[in-house]
Amino acid sequence: MTDSKVLIDSWAWIEYWRGGPGSKDAAVFIEGKEEAYVSTINIAEVYRWFLAFYDDVAAEEAIQTIRERCHRVSVSTDIAVDAAKTRHRKKWGLGDSLIFATAEHVDARIVTGDPDFREEDRTIFLGNKS
Repeated sequence: MTDSKVLIDSWAWIEYWRGGPGSKDAAVFIEGKEEAYVSTINIAEVYRWFLAFYDDVAAEEAIQTIRERCHRVSVSTDIAVDAAKTRHRKKWGLGDSLIFATAEHVDARIVTGDPDFREEDRTIFLGNKS
């Protein structure tokens, strides 16, 4: 596993677009040259965020940007089963478990600030370090 393959989590995309404290760190990967992936679960989470704070036009534009930057990974049976095991073992929500399993399947590091991922070796953590 190297930093040349990353899964850009919903947290990073939303932080980037909202201009939060981690937006510059997220931009390094969103605007970078790494081979980037995104789960279809991330697409759903980002789309819902845009609907909550903007509208469907903005949501569609955001998703188009994600499509242009990332390889999309759908939830396969293997990913679903691995996510269930992760959820059981780590006691995470299903969404985070699906993201983690997806990153494992494509051998990528997760770019995020989501505290669930803070201590994971597979994470490039952008959030509050404390």
